[in-house]
Amino acid sequence: MDQEHIARDGDGAGRRRFLAIATGAATAAGLGAAAGCANGDGSADLRGGERAGGSAAPSGKPSGAGPGGFDVKAENARPGNADWPVTKAGPARAIEGFADRVSVLPGESFGLHVSTMAPRFTVSAYRMGWYGGARARLVWRSEALTGARQPEHTVDPGTRMVRTRWSRTTTVDTKGWPEGCYLLRLDAQGGEGQRFVPVTVRSASTAGRTVVVNAVATWQAYNRWGGYGSYDGPNGGYASRSLAVTFDRPYEYDDGAGLFLVYEAPLVALAERLGIPLAYATTTDVAREKRLLEGAAAVLSLGHDEYWSPEQRAHLTAARDAGTNIAILGANCCFRRIRLEPSDLGPDRTVVCYKSSYDQDPGFKRGHPATVDFRSAPGADPESSLLGVIYDGYPVDAPYVVTHPGHWLFEGTGAKAGDRFEHLVGVEYDKVNTGFPTPRPIEILAHSPVVCEGRPSHQDTAYYTVPSGAGVFATGTMRWVEALDATGDGRSGSNHGLDARSGALTTRVTENLLRVFAAGPAGRTHPAQDNVKAVYGGS
Repeated sequence: MDQEHIARDGDGAGRRRFLAIATGAATAAGLGAAAGCANGDGSADLRGGERAGGSAAPSGKPSGAGPGGFDVKAENARPGNADWPVTKAGPARAIEGFADRVSVLPGESFGLHVSTMAPRFTVSAYRMGWYGGARARLVWRSEALTGARQPEHTVDPGTRMVRTRWSRTTTVDTKGWPEGCYLLRLDAQGGEGQRFVPVTVRSASTAGRTVVVNAVATWQAYNRWGGYGSYDGPNGGYASRSLAVTFDRPYEYDDGAGLFLVYEAPLVALAERLGIPLAYATTTDVAREKRLLEGAAAVLSLGHDEYWSPEQRAHLTAARDAGTNIAILGANCCFRRIRLEPSDLGPDRTVVCYKSSYDQDPGFKRGHPATVDFRSAPGADPESSLLGVIYDGYPVDAPYVVTHPGHWLFEGTGAKAGDRFEHLVGVEYDKVNTGFPTPRPIEILAHSPVVCEGRPSHQDTAYYTVPSGAGVFATGTMRWVEALDATGDGRSGSNHGLDARSGALTTRVTENLLRVFAAGPAGRTHPAQDNVKAVYGGS
């Protein structure tokens, strides 16, 4: 597919109906089923805004403690709460809400804006992690709060951005909350109704730690709460899409969790289980704070991280060039160029992306970069210069084919050349294409034949290193993080038919990756050996 074809296809609303295809049956219910092996800690006994306790942190400072003092191992040694998933969602508007801060530092407060048909409701804050398989720990629960139905949303006539202008319902104080990824569960009383509200308690420093980055701009682009998202409006047409979307509204998908549960939660659980020093941030934090990634051991872009600001990309590139490793654990990453603007509730709460209508963007007319695909004019800057791979198409469902089994990332997998892992390539994929800027040396570890809308191509998993010593790894498939939870023979259809073999492969490769990346610049101990010519027969 040529570059123009990719750009046009990428703008079509039909392409972005892929959420149903891409996520399949991998939902909170699937994650909750995996949580049954853990012990609860009596969360039902919490009342009136108490903070959950759990086991005391072990003495000493194990390897899970980063320089900033947060101890991942001690945190995950606490009892978890397997009852965190939404099990009684109730009617469409039974209860829903959003936070007026995408992320906060530990101890800072944020506002919750909640609309509900119930007279009263509670808020339960679950920190997402490993916790012996429970995947979450109850950190705080509110007292019963008065519920009220908030006003109907409006739609901006110029940008078709959905606005809520809801009043703040309550203020949440995060004193005592550990850094990490949180889902706040809203529980309506006097009738069924539950929804999530995601919040990140971010790290003030990332030095010496592996940074988990929540892809909140991408979550919001796919959010169609109120009938509009960045791909289409109520009539399903591209021309009716929002040109800007705001965090000042609930997430419609996955009971309010956005894209977190499918594309990020399995990786968070794995990384916390390993006990490596971790830090937490969102894409908006990385964009805003130039020095946030200074000294970080590694940065993790998770399963679907498509929408990037130029600032975010510049800060990731600078980190790489200073020796920070980067892992791209999805596909179609760093594809859309966005601009962050304030909303009524604060800075960086509006995601602007005009795409093919960039010339109508008032910001572009004022001199800001065009909010088009990074590879497109004006100001074309293909994502491959950072990722090593480049987005090649959608939709596909194909086997993942190992071609370089002797690579250190495949150590312990037992994989052999030509081994196939059904359904692991999808629904979007990337490849190495030296027709675009491509860092060298770069190694291709898996080279999987695909057919995309009748066009034969290949998916590539790749690893490259740079003079700073940093290593950059890209899975080249959007299903990598989802596959971490794959079990059984795949016949149930959950997780797109991914089976335990795929789960074991992706888990072991990811463990190898995280351990090496957490130890420092991977290129110094594991330099890439270029094999593009051997794989593609070119230069």
